[in-house]
Formats: sequence, C-alpha cells, structure tokens
Amino acid sequence: MSSSGSPAAYGDDASVERRRTAFENGDLPVAVYGLGKMGLPLAAVYAETSGAVVGADVDDAVVDSVNRGECHVTGEPGLDDLVADLAADGALRATTNQEAAAMADVHVLIVPTKLDAGNAPDLSILESVVEDVATGLAAGDLVVVECTVPPKTCREVVGPLLERETGLSMGEFGLAFCPERTSSGRALEDIRGAYPKVVGGVDDASTRAATAIYEAINAKGVLAVSDAATAEAVKLFEGVYRDVNIALANELARFTDDLGIDVAEAIATANTQPFCEIHDPGPGVGGHCIPYYPYFLAHGRTEDAPLLRTARAVNDSMPGFVVGKLEEEFEAEGRSLDGARVAVLGLTYRPGVNELAKTPAEPIVDGLGEAGAEVFCVDPLLDDFSRFDATPTGIEDLPHCDLDAAVMVTPHEAFDAVDWHGFESGIVVIDGRGTLDLSRTPHRVYTIGSGLDV
Repeated sequence: MSSSGSPAAYGDDASVERRRTAFENGDLPVAVYGLGKMGLPLAAVYAETSGAVVGADVDDAVVDSVNRGECHVTGEPGLDDLVADLAADGALRATTNQEAAAMADVHVLIVPTKLDAGNAPDLSILESVVEDVATGLAAGDLVVVECTVPPKTCREVVGPLLERETGLSMGEFGLAFCPERTSSGRALEDIRGAYPKVVGGVDDASTRAATAIYEAINAKGVLAVSDAATAEAVKLFEGVYRDVNIALANELARFTDDLGIDVAEAIATANTQPFCEIHDPGPGVGGHCIPYYPYFLAHGRTEDAPLLRTARAVNDSMPGFVVGKLEEEFEAEGRSLDGARVAVLGLTYRPGVNELAKTPAEPIVDGLGEAGAEVFCVDPLLDDFSRFDATPTGIEDLPHCDLDAAVMVTPHEAFDAVDWHGFESGIVVIDGRGTLDLSRTPHRVYTIGSGLDV
C-alpha cells in the first residue's frame, strides 16, 4: 500500500534512512491496535510524526471518542490537546481492527496480556487481534508487537498464526518485538524518547524495518538486539529486577524490630556505596507490570525460577504484614483490632496514578475487615469505590470519623492536607511508605522499615 516510488514497510529494498523518510512522509500508513492507556499515547506519537495513523479498538465508544478528537485516557499531560489536534488534522482517526488492517503497511499491537487463574500467561486477546491483522496483511507489511509477552512469543505464536491465517511466510512480511517502556503519567515523554527504544526482529530485515520507524519517533534512538526473543526478555528483565529488589527491601524491613534499628536508614546509607542500589520497602507491589512479569518469564521454562517465585511470595505477603503490625500495635496498647475504626489512605497502586491493578490496598482492606475492623477508605483520585469493602471518606472528614487507626498505603500529594493534629485523641498509624512526619502529634506511628516512632 506504500505510495509509488516508496519502499515497502519490510524488505531488503531500502536502507533504514530511505524507509524512515517514507514513514515520516506518511507513505507507510500505520495501524495501532489497542487504544488504551498506553496504546492511545503511542498512536498519537506515531500520528504526530507520520500524519497517517489509524487507531483500532474493540470498544466502539473509544473509536467514536477518538474520531471526535476526545481523549478517554486520563492523567497523561498533553495527551488531550494532542489527540484533539491530530484528529482535527486528519493525522489520527480510529476504526475497527479489520478495517485498520486493510489500510495499513505497519501494524503495531499494544493490547492487554494477562494471567489466568493459575498464573499462566493468557495471550488470547493478542491472538485474537493477530487474527484480525491477518485479514489485511500483505507481503511487505511489518507487524510490531509492543505488549509484554513471554520470550519466543513472536517466533512461536504470532508468526505462525499470521502464516496460517494469510498463507504468507515469515520473510514475506516482517515481525518485530519492540516493548513499550512507558509509565503512567508520563507516556508521551517516555514514548518520544525518555529512554532508547528496544527493537528485535525475527530476522535482520525486520529489525532494520522497525529501527527505521522507531528512530523517527524516539529522540534517544534505538537499541537493536539480536532477535525478537531477546527483546521480549529485556522487557521482562526490567520488571523482575525491580520485583526481586523490592522483595529484598521488604524482607530487610521485617528485621526492623528484631534488630532494633531503622532499616530504611541502613538501606539509604548502604546505597551510598556505588555497587549497592536497594529499593525502598513498602506495603506491597501493584500495577500492570511488576506483579505479572515473573510469571511471563518463568512459566513453561525447563529451569525452575525459585528466586522469582520467592520474590513474588515476599511482596504478596506485605499487605498481611501491614495488618499484622497494626494488630501488634493495638495489642501493645491493650486493645483489639476487632471493632476498631480504621482508615486506609491511598487505594491506587501508585501515587498520582488512577490505576487499581494489583493494588496492595485491596488485600489490606480485606485483611482489616477479616480482623473485625470497620474500614474507611480515602483516595482523592477515585470516583468509584465499589471494589473495596469499606466506607468512602473525604480527606477533610478524617478527623471527624472517630478513628482508632489509619494506614497510609499510597501517599498521594493530597494527603499532605490531612490535619493530623485535628483528631480528638491519638490513634495508631501505620506508615507504609515512610512519608509521614507525625513526630509532634499524639499518634502512635509505626513505619514499615523504620519501626515505632518513640
């Protein structure tokens, strides 16, 4: 579908520079499949560079909103205006998967990949979209997978599925894995070039084709790796490093009381040595990435992964540790958590981000309820609290809730406004992130990693 005189998206007929120029001129139309919290920003950056992008989504409401120039993704600075401008200029529009496949030379897949009930990777959404792409795939097209997948997925799942559905062979079309390296709240900045883009193709021509495109949209350039499986592993390695490191910090935090030291202080001091970089402890690990990646990497491998599984177990145990510490502090005062009124502050998995995936606040709320507490929940980013078995409460109302305790899970900036001096009497506070300074208040404060403030 490339214009006369322009190279195909994939093949040995052009240099990287010539193919990049064709992409920037809009001669290689792009389809981005999946217009979610990472897909829409990606489609917008593609569109601002090439001016020839169609987004595809299974949700008709999302398709309609993009075509109206509206942005359904919240919390991404600059994205609202960018989508509006691109839609008005005709650089970005949206449609269904199969219609998009018929229009594009470059097919970029960024759809959810999840785990099933047994923590096995569930690629059913990806496979469904690949089948849609196949309806419009032509020789010379390039398929790029951005969503996180187990290593060898492009080679063993996506490629064979495209071959079976199209009758084409790999080598007639290109296939590369180029992982998204993007954080919520800074998507445009990351996609445009906060970090280099990792690119790995199933063959050298696929790597070159993907390099040409991503060098055009990413100011930091491209890190081309040996093959698609290596690129798939890179994405997972980034996540499991953090999971294992956080698990180390969380396990060390459990030594606080036995050692009688501020473990957080010890960690910070140890990190002044250039070969030490221990992360911060906390009440658990949430999000769409870190809690899932160890299973994507370990599932189906010949070798076991005891370290990855242990790290997951440690991090998954932290909400229970938080509830247990609160019970201990109540017992130290001769009281019981059963019947106590407890506020949980911060329900999203990360400060400033309206996302609930694997949030540690949920098992903390559940654990408090199982211990007999009456639970109140506070989060300035949420409108819908139905997921939590707790009574929603505003920040300004906390001093008037007759609380016995509070647990800081996710320290949104808005919590700086909590009037900790306004409570009628002292309460027990568990500070999950070490963000509170309550030293001049009447409250009994236990900080994860630092212990009791005495």
